[in-house]
Amino acid sequence: MSTEVLVERPAPGVAVIRINRPEARNALNQSVRVALADHFTELGNDPEVRCIVLTGSERIFAAGADLRDLAERGAVEMMLRNTHRLWQAITACPKPVIAAVSGLALGGGCELAMHADIIVAGEGAAFGQPEVRVGIMPGAGGTQRLTRAIGKFRTMKMVLTGQPVAAREALEMGLASEVVADAEVFSRALALAAEIAALPPLAVMQIKEVVLAGQDASLDAALALERKAFQLLFASEDQKEGMRAFLDKRQPEYQGR
Repeated sequence: MSTEVLVERPAPGVAVIRINRPEARNALNQSVRVALADHFTELGNDPEVRCIVLTGSERIFAAGADLRDLAERGAVEMMLRNTHRLWQAITACPKPVIAAVSGLALGGGCELAMHADIIVAGEGAAFGQPEVRVGIMPGAGGTQRLTRAIGKFRTMKMVLTGQPVAAREALEMGLASEVVADAEVFSRALALAAEIAALPPLAVMQIKEVVLAGQDASLDAALALERKAFQLLFASEDQKEGMRAFLDKRQPEYQGR
């Protein structure tokens, strides 16, 4: 079993996926991408998991692609790797994903963070897409997810210069959900994950699905998706439990049914 990507279960309903390549600054080689895809697929299908925290170390989230793995590759070889399918496994995860970002999130590391639903960044974190500085360009969403998150002009500055942005600027741009002290990044992400894990999982998954499916649809189509998902949740036991518990002034117990 590879130790480059670790899975932890720190609390009920919460799983942690941790990149563990300190000798390579958590760079994303092919084996790490495969492991991430496998873990996200497995945890996404696990009914005991309600929220996932994605993180690296206390000093670095991920420094991007492993250039030692790429420098001499050819175009056909890169195409045949089908790396997009590995990224798609993360995109397709139905459970909420919280990225706990300490230190650098560069290149593929920044793109990986953008696959999350919530980004908790440390004060000393930095986000960037420096691919242009080594003769290539972002290839896992750095030109597309970034534009959707922060707009054309800020994206153009980041991808054309390769300059990183600090955590506070990333927050102001819309590239982070919140910024906390560096020492509190992981604990804050875990607290958020535990809070989400205590909520009705069917409603949580429907919210994630509708937000992501609707963001590139027309407003009318997106509102129709929202309306149907809202109506569907009235078939769940959790909806009955949640509303009855509210009326009875007690804590609900959600079962994901």
